[in-house]
Amino acid sequence: MHRPDVAAFFDPRTSSIQYVVSDPQTRACAIIDPVLDFDEKSGSTATHNADALLDHVRQHDLRLEWILDTHPHADHFSAAAYLKSKTGAPIAIGAHVIDVQKIWAQIYNRPDLPADGSQWDRLFSDGDTFSIGDIEVGVMYSPGHTLASITYVAGDAAFVHDTLFMPDSGTARADFPGGSAGALWSSIQAILALPGDTRIFVGHDYQPGGRQPQWESTVDRQKAENIHLKQSPGRDAFVAIREKRDRTLPMPKLILHALQININGGQLPQPEANGMRYLKLPLDAFPGCAWS
Repeated sequence: MHRPDVAAFFDPRTSSIQYVVSDPQTRACAIIDPVLDFDEKSGSTATHNADALLDHVRQHDLRLEWILDTHPHADHFSAAAYLKSKTGAPIAIGAHVIDVQKIWAQIYNRPDLPADGSQWDRLFSDGDTFSIGDIEVGVMYSPGHTLASITYVAGDAAFVHDTLFMPDSGTARADFPGGSAGALWSSIQAILALPGDTRIFVGHDYQPGGRQPQWESTVDRQKAENIHLKQSPGRDAFVAIREKRDRTLPMPKLILHALQININGGQLPQPEANGMRYLKLPLDAFPGCAWS
């Protein structure tokens, strides 16, 4: 089985991990889940994270073939559109992003938003394959955290986004619009059915106990050590524990900022007559949610 090179880039502001995945033979690569920097206090955007990814590609003489998102993120802006503008590489996401677009276009009252996935160059469905150089990449539909979540399996490496976290952090929340703890359980079981030595690369690390950031484990380690799976050996127990925990979690601080960008392929709003761009924040969109 092919073993891609994986370089991870941790963003401490959002606890997100971005990846450059490359074929050591052909030097082809893909970027997965890139972050566009945003400071909610000042409303400022920047490209420090995305430029670091591009620097890595250049410094290692790689050829960028894909810019991939695993789902429309609720905690950071996607840098996919920015990276495409710099490189011309195609951007892609899961085909069920259309379902997420329809939900959030209503929340934002955006009937003008094309809710057909046309913001991306390719929409992946379950079972689709593509390549990074000579490495075949399989797509697994992995809903639960969102309706549109997918997992990329490149050789011996699986990029599992917000399904499994590191074993001491457990699993992802499933209470966003369209989320489902039961669907998350099924998605996790499909991931854990991969070969035991498959490398698992997560989408976030919240550093429990203040430890240093981590992002890589294996299927076998997740089965043996994941705290939420150990607490809930079956579907019903997992759903009960996950839903109970989710009821205590406040919404991510950037969810209302980020989703309007991320359902639009990472494109920022067009400048208005004064040359400035504006975000739209619906009030009381999540009645009854926990406050931080």
